[in-house]
Amino acid sequence: MKRAALLLLPVLACAQDIVTRGLDVYNKTCASAYCHVAKGASGGSAPRLAARGFDEAYMSQVVRRGIPGSAMPGFATSLSAPDLAAVIAYVGSLNGIAPAPTRAAESAPEKQLPPDAERGRELFFDSVRGFGRCATCHEVTDRGVPVAGSIGKVPATARDLRTLATPQIHTATVDGESFPALIVSHGNAQTKLYDLTSPPPVLRTFATATAKVTDGSPWRHSDVLKSYGDPDLELILAFLRAVATP
Repeated sequence: MKRAALLLLPVLACAQDIVTRGLDVYNKTCASAYCHVAKGASGGSAPRLAARGFDEAYMSQVVRRGIPGSAMPGFATSLSAPDLAAVIAYVGSLNGIAPAPTRAAESAPEKQLPPDAERGRELFFDSVRGFGRCATCHEVTDRGVPVAGSIGKVPATARDLRTLATPQIHTATVDGESFPALIVSHGNAQTKLYDLTSPPPVLRTFATATAKVTDGSPWRHSDVLKSYGDPDLELILAFLRAVATP
């Protein structure tokens, strides 16, 4: 029993290290005079975070994607995977959730890439472009928001990327309003979809009886690539080829 306890100590220490790292990320990123208060307390312009009863799934979603229509941004494209995991663990600790005893958050450093691919990586996650960056809808190397799923075959040229076929985009009509939609689930009772009217995509849920979904949409991939020139897209393609899994 004593041996088992001794073996568990490094694991528990690792879990506590994640919370400590999360505290540091939180203080640098979230705690400010115009946002959340230190230790998640009330008093700032943003809501209290401590003792709110949040579960891990909700905290992860909000930290990664933000809250549309509010001042809360998503951090999936601006924080590394370890920092994201750490700050989620820290907010969890403020709500009585113990961090999982795992080293999963201690991911390996980002792969070193050739210069063109490295520049492409910067462009893919470029926070200066706001929601006009690729990472608004795509997750690559554990960064970004996985709205559109994994990237399959990498297009050959920037032109191919702009004119990429998107048969998975449909037209949804609800209460007389039609909009381009990426369907998440379409069951007998509920339909869940991403509304692609404007970036970032908004996850919406409707009663299936009120949501009509038809094939095809005037939405085009080129519409969300307007912040990039063709030279930028060629660099992004170099990045995607460099990290693509065969």
